[in-house]
Amino acid sequence: MSSYYPEPTERTPLITAGEGEDKASSRGHEVREYLAETVILLKASIPVILAYTLQNSLQTGSVLIVGRLSPEALATAAFSYMFAMATAWLIALGGTTALDTLGSSAFTGSTNKHDLGMLLQRGIIVLSAFYAAVACLWWFSEPVFRALGQEEFICTQSAMFLRVLIPGGLGYVWFESLKKYLQAQGIYRPATYVLSLTAPFNAYLNYMFVYRLKMGLYGAPFATGISYWLSFLCLLFYTVYVDGWQCWGGLQLRRACQNLVPFAKLAIMGVVHVGTEWWAFEIVALAAGRLGTIPLAAQSVIMTADQVINTIPFGLGVAASSRVGNLLGSQKPRGAARSANAAAVLSIGMGTLVLVVLMGTRNVFGRIFNDDDRVVSLVADIMPYVALFQIADGLNGSCGGSLRGMGKQWIGAAVNLASYYGAALPGGIYLAFHGWGLEGLWIGQCVALYLVGLLEWIIVSRSNWEDECRLSLKRLEDDDGHGGGH
Repeated sequence: MSSYYPEPTERTPLITAGEGEDKASSRGHEVREYLAETVILLKASIPVILAYTLQNSLQTGSVLIVGRLSPEALATAAFSYMFAMATAWLIALGGTTALDTLGSSAFTGSTNKHDLGMLLQRGIIVLSAFYAAVACLWWFSEPVFRALGQEEFICTQSAMFLRVLIPGGLGYVWFESLKKYLQAQGIYRPATYVLSLTAPFNAYLNYMFVYRLKMGLYGAPFATGISYWLSFLCLLFYTVYVDGWQCWGGLQLRRACQNLVPFAKLAIMGVVHVGTEWWAFEIVALAAGRLGTIPLAAQSVIMTADQVINTIPFGLGVAASSRVGNLLGSQKPRGAARSANAAAVLSIGMGTLVLVVLMGTRNVFGRIFNDDDRVVSLVADIMPYVALFQIADGLNGSCGGSLRGMGKQWIGAAVNLASYYGAALPGGIYLAFHGWGLEGLWIGQCVALYLVGLLEWIIVSRSNWEDECRLSLKRLEDDDGHGGGH
């Protein structure tokens, strides 16, 4: 029985067969164990971070290419993808956290390895149903956009843009589901490999459809939708012919359609957990627009950069949720506690590193996106708050991931709702329109996320991990409906 975790490999974020509970009591030994756990989490999170960065680049590249048509085309594409992110992509990224919880525990806690494949099928069924509701919203989105006070060309063109994107959006949801199925087994790298191929191909397709085939604005969602499905099919090919097929067990739709409620509840809480933060940022963007053109431009610069930076805490959170879920499923309470706390400390370190970089470039950062001296100056003024935000964002990502591994998405959702909508947004908007401007909005965001991060870390660190181990197996039994295979 090893007293510390082995050198990480492709699959070591999961539990090796001979791994047992650590019993060493010396401080030095405990430090080595934490360092070993930190290395495992770091190695697991790097490919996840790269994958999400490449995944975001699909729509970013599409916006850049279609934006050369006209300012209206740029605004339409950017608005449409933003709306897609706040609706369908939220189902893909938030709803699949149910697989973080159930899948990681099933891989190590179930006596039947094919239970993980059943969870994948159940997840695709539930999330596809959720996506169908979003597709209806997209189809009839024109009056919705008018109700939101958007310009007429946005109302008509974005509605058509989203209709064209509907078939491709389902590919995004299925790709994310299959990715979580592999991650539950500790297979993190294939998604990065796939996206490193499809991301440049997506740019090529967008150029061909928009310009060469004369499809104009609506060539972009058509091309990007193809890229989403191509990403899913390539990842499926890897799963079938290389690695990950061992947990499949065959297509069993009748069984997968049974007892959908436990999975759906976790998925909904995952959507709310992730969505409360995303929607808060959209509200901040709307508020920034009311402050004037320069504050809106500065906020756009910051949010564009933050979309890239956010992949770091989000990727670490995914690695933490899989690792904690694996340890709980294999009934390793001390290991799960150590992993959750190591993830929190690692996130603080990574956030501090990003803080240093942002502060070191604060006076020139805005020029990457805009040459207006007023925008550059305002970005520099806001940057200290944005930099401080990164530490709290990292803590929120890691602790939120641990909560997902524990099946406690609802706690993260409740903390986000209370912190953002009960304190940060009202306070930040009040400050913004009472002399503080854009700085007031970011002060509110910082306060909210530090509240979220610290509260979640307290909840995670004070958890009864023996109880969490028992609950992880109970969740599998409840999800299966009769406890078979556990």
